[in-house]
Amino acid sequence: MTTNRAWHLMSRPQGLPTMDNFALKEAPLPALEDGWVRVENKWLSVDPYMRGRMNDVKSYVPPFALGEPMQGGAVGKVVESRSPNLKEGDTVFHMSGWREAAAGPAEAFNKVAPLPVEDHQWLGNLGLTGATAYFGLLKVAQAKEGDIVFVSAAAGAVGSAVVQIAKARGMNVIGAAGGAEKCAWVRALGADAALDYKSGPIVKLLLEAAPKGIDVYFDNVGGDHLDAAFAAARGNARFAICGMIEDYNTGSNHAFRYITRVIAARIMMKGFIYTDYLPEMGDFYRDMGGWIAAGKISSRETVREGIEAAPQAFLDLFSGGNTGKMLVRL
Repeated sequence: MTTNRAWHLMSRPQGLPTMDNFALKEAPLPALEDGWVRVENKWLSVDPYMRGRMNDVKSYVPPFALGEPMQGGAVGKVVESRSPNLKEGDTVFHMSGWREAAAGPAEAFNKVAPLPVEDHQWLGNLGLTGATAYFGLLKVAQAKEGDIVFVSAAAGAVGSAVVQIAKARGMNVIGAAGGAEKCAWVRALGADAALDYKSGPIVKLLLEAAPKGIDVYFDNVGGDHLDAAFAAARGNARFAICGMIEDYNTGSNHAFRYITRVIAARIMMKGFIYTDYLPEMGDFYRDMGGWIAAGKISSRETVREGIEAAPQAFLDLFSGGNTGKMLVRL
């Protein structure tokens, strides 16, 4: 048995989680079986969707089990292998995060492609967040050249990728973010306008920035931002509903003032997760890899150090503590 430390969920949060909901404990790794590998994690991802897994409710992914190690995206190095498919030294990305090391069947670990990118990109623009942006914008919302696209949380990991993909495909982009510094970065990514939602009502800001309306809304926030998109939607607008972080910890839903426009404007709304499009990941790697290599898509990371930092890094997602992708480096 090989030991390592892992974060465990010890109780179900009520509202915004606290450190009391988590415990860092030893989580011994089993001896390797035939076809298994052992991986030392180098980078951990924390993402808003994990909040839903802390509730004991039916969803698209099973809830975290109380008293058991948590899971999340990670990148690491193979340090021991009993599989012909992976060898020692290979870099892999996988879902056994929130821990220092992992062991299991080689099929649970994905060897990174030979692209000239830093390892943490496989948790960002080449990973879950980039794929979510790519499929949500281009497949779910069916965004096309010339569309006016509104993106909430545009300075976040997914939102910043949406801004850049949209610009790479010839769209006009309006991004919303909190504060002047984040808005400046959104504009630096290529957005045609950046709305500081802390400066005034987002409905007013959006209607001023898009007097002709919007064709596409990429939703990471819900709440007032989604209501603003209803108010500004043009005929046959398409909404890709990725996340509603504003409501994750409240236990109640927002009261929409402009939702009745879904009828008159024939708005199409669709919720999704990127795994709906796994058969098309080859297209994503081709396009995203090309954009990164050509300098059309870049990233910014907010990095916290050490396994001990993981829960607080996660909690900081809900107060705007990240610009770009939030990561934990081990």
